[in-house]
Amino acid sequence: MTALECLKRYYGYDSFRGGQETLVCAILSGNDVLGIMPTGAGKSVCFQVPALMMSGVTIVVSPLISLMKDQVGALTRLGVPAAFVNSSLSPQQARVTLENMRNGAYKLIYAAPERLLTNDFLSSALSCDVSLLTADEAHCISQWGHDFRPSYAKIPEFIAKLNRRPVVAAFTASATVNVRADIVDMLGLSAPAVLTTGFDRKNLRFEVWRPENKFSALTGYLEDNKGLSGIIYCSTRSAVEDVCRRLRHCGYNALRYHAGLEDEVRHSNQEDFLRDEAGLMVATNAFGMGIDKPDVSFVIHYNMPGNLENYYQEAGRAGRDGRQADCILLYSGRDVQTNMWLINNSRNEEINDAEVEAVCKERDRRRLREMTSYCASSDCLRGYILKYFGENRPNYCGSCGNCASEPVNVSIIDLVMRIFGRK
Repeated sequence: MTALECLKRYYGYDSFRGGQETLVCAILSGNDVLGIMPTGAGKSVCFQVPALMMSGVTIVVSPLISLMKDQVGALTRLGVPAAFVNSSLSPQQARVTLENMRNGAYKLIYAAPERLLTNDFLSSALSCDVSLLTADEAHCISQWGHDFRPSYAKIPEFIAKLNRRPVVAAFTASATVNVRADIVDMLGLSAPAVLTTGFDRKNLRFEVWRPENKFSALTGYLEDNKGLSGIIYCSTRSAVEDVCRRLRHCGYNALRYHAGLEDEVRHSNQEDFLRDEAGLMVATNAFGMGIDKPDVSFVIHYNMPGNLENYYQEAGRAGRDGRQADCILLYSGRDVQTNMWLINNSRNEEINDAEVEAVCKERDRRRLREMTSYCASSDCLRGYILKYFGENRPNYCGSCGNCASEPVNVSIIDLVMRIFGRK
């Protein structure tokens, strides 16, 4: 069976998307790879197709329980034997899964990074033929990545303990040039095939609005775009609850999604959204990883994210069908203050070194400044994003909110300087 035949058999597609076939063929040829592919480009196919064609098992290291559940569920529905090992399993469930792994029952095993070097998981991995190891969300290995997870540093040690070194593949949706170099170095990728499919998705229209009343701006947009499917991102669980409640009070069929909900509620709401039983999903950034809904016509950020990596990844869930889609950020100075408070008061439980934690917080403040500058910019928004990710930027794209409208002078310099302690 060829890679294209495998794609057709399991996924129903007649051809690969841009960049997918190059990475699939590189893996099947025994080469390490690094794929930087924005949301919607189809990263999972790049390692799942080789996994189905290679003789042994593929271990996929993933940072999020929800992402693992979504991808394993999707594979199971396709008839692919797959499972995950993470903290959501009971001890008995984990034992059964690992026993099945040792007996060759799965083609793909998704695992949280902190599981890799535990005795039970390592024993199971040594009992089977690991042909491919994939680091999904590979930016997590870098201190300069937007979701630094020190447990990702365990991956090379885990690989070294295996009976033989498997092909190693790394994928991420958003990584700056420095983060890409970190991924190659820290994962120990051997002469990897590196492919960046590009961050310029021309069907996405980026806008920044500065409304006096965010909810009125939101409902005004929804009134003008009735019947379309969209995601509304909020920065906190309480904001999700509030916005969803108010939308439903106004007669909109809106659902909610955040980590504070029961698993059954989250799953039910997600499925209803995917089946178009509700057109609006109000969510924190816990929603969206691994969700392949092609007809999302808009993504509205009710609150400004803390960095451009997260923003671009979340906004990129719009327009996967290639049609024009809106990516609108509703900005206010309070968003900057909220994000700064979160940076100063949050703690990564995986980081036990005060010096490393201080470096990470300063990195997050720098990223917040970049995100704030994006919201304040009168330049081409598409160009701003492309430059941030190291690509050639247009001075004028003709479609973003800044390029398509007359410039409006808005000064937020004093506010930003006060928030960042420069005044």
